Amino acid sequence: MKVLVCDKTEKECIEQMRAAGLTVDTNFEITPEELMTVLPAYDVAVVRSRTKIRQPLIDVCPNLKVIVRGGVGLDTIDVDYARSKGIEVRNTPLASSDSVAELAIGYMFMLARSLYKASATMKAEKWDKKSFEGDEIGGKTLGLIGVGNIGKAVVRRALALGMTVLAYDPYVKELPGVKLVSLDELLAQADYISLHLPKTKESANMIGAEQFAKMKTGVRIINCARGGIINDEALLEALNSGKVAGAALDVYSEEPPTDWRLPKHENVICSPHIGASTKEGQGRVGAEVAQIVIEFSKK
Repeated sequence: MKVLVCDKTEKECIEQMRAAGLTVDTNFEITPEELMTVLPAYDVAVVRSRTKIRQPLIDVCPNLKVIVRGGVGLDTIDVDYARSKGIEVRNTPLASSDSVAELAIGYMFMLARSLYKASATMKAEKWDKKSFEGDEIGGKTLGLIGVGNIGKAVVRRALALGMTVLAYDPYVKELPGVKLVSLDELLAQADYISLHLPKTKESANMIGAEQFAKMKTGVRIINCARGGIINDEALLEALNSGKVAGAALDVYSEEPPTDWRLPKHENVICSPHIGASTKEGQGRVGAEVAQIVIEFSKK
């Protein structure tokens, strides 16, 4: 069985697959145009968030049997179409959960204590102590939109910090320590709102002007899920009006962004989609990818 690894993947993962008798080639910089001519010769495609596998590519890959996405989201793959062609689509939903959860919690602390701004003043050789009276996380209400694997990892950490946790997730009926509420209730009560859901037709732009109007003035928003779930223009307006005191973004409607207004906003802290980018998380992702491919090869 021939495997093409299209995005950067742990070396140990690749060696495990080769040790199992698989032919594994790597091209971490392969372009969409190159994929159209190269991938048809392979049985397995291993991808991360960079490489997209859409219908036109699937149509020219008669040998493709399985697509493995190292990570959680499958929005870069035409999943239903692939499956309609008999191609299995797998991901690694648990491997990076703790890494993303820790980034979301870290962002809450940064927002609560204005750590980015405070650090910037020190680098500018300013001792501006009086400008940085912050807030404690403990005792605040965290609203989670989506409580899958990553959301649950955030819950464990937030409860340990003494936060009250509300959650909106129509697919979850019960979650210890968490009050499940409607989206409107969450928006009205939360001091912090963190998103942990996939981007779908239903979730695209689900947080817009109408939803911001229902939030507390001074709310803080964290998005380590997917860009495009929050409407960019509505978020900009809410930041400019003071409705949203601060936002932390790891994901964007376009990656990399072509519109830099949100990343450059004075009340936004941001990172280039690094939620899963920890040594531990990448190691777990690689190990799970290898396991999936090896098990599939034995069918």
